[in-house]
Amino acid sequence: MANLTKLEFVALDISGKNYLSWVLDAEIHLDAMGLGDTIKENNKASNQENAKAMIFLRHHLDEDLKIEYLTIKDPLVLWKTLKEREKISDSDKLEKTFSTFHASNVLLQQQYRDKGFTKYCDLIAHLFVAEQNNNLLMKNREN
Repeated sequence: MANLTKLEFVALDISGKNYLSWVLDAEIHLDAMGLGDTIKENNKASNQENAKAMIFLRHHLDEDLKIEYLTIKDPLVLWKTLKEREKISDSDKLEKTFSTFHASNVLLQQQYRDKGFTKYCDLIAHLFVAEQNNNLLMKNREN
C-alpha cells in the first residue's frame, strides 16, 4: 500500500543516490522538531523522543529500506547503519549481492556477472524488473 502521508522531503532511495541531501534534510527536520539529539552519540533522549524520531526517519525511507531495517528501533542505530551502508563501495555491494544467490543458481550468478554491472543500483534495478517479470509469468501460469 502506498504511503499516503505527505513527505517533508524525498525519501532515501535504496540505491543511496540521494543520501547526502537526505541526511541534510533529515538533520534539519529533526532539529526543528526538537529531536536532533536522538541521532547523536551519548544522547539523553527519552523513549518517546526516540520513538518520534524513528517514526519520522522510517517515514522518509524507501519501502525496501524500511523492510531491510525493520528490526532497528533506535534512531541512532538506524542513522549509523545507513551511514555505514553508504560507505560500502559499489563493487563490494555487487559482490555481496552475487554471493547471496543460492548455490543451485551458480549459472544465473555467472550470467549476471557477465552482464558487467559496475553500479549496485543498476544491478538492483535489473533484479527488480526480473522479479516483476517472474511474478507476472507465475500469475499467467496460474491462470
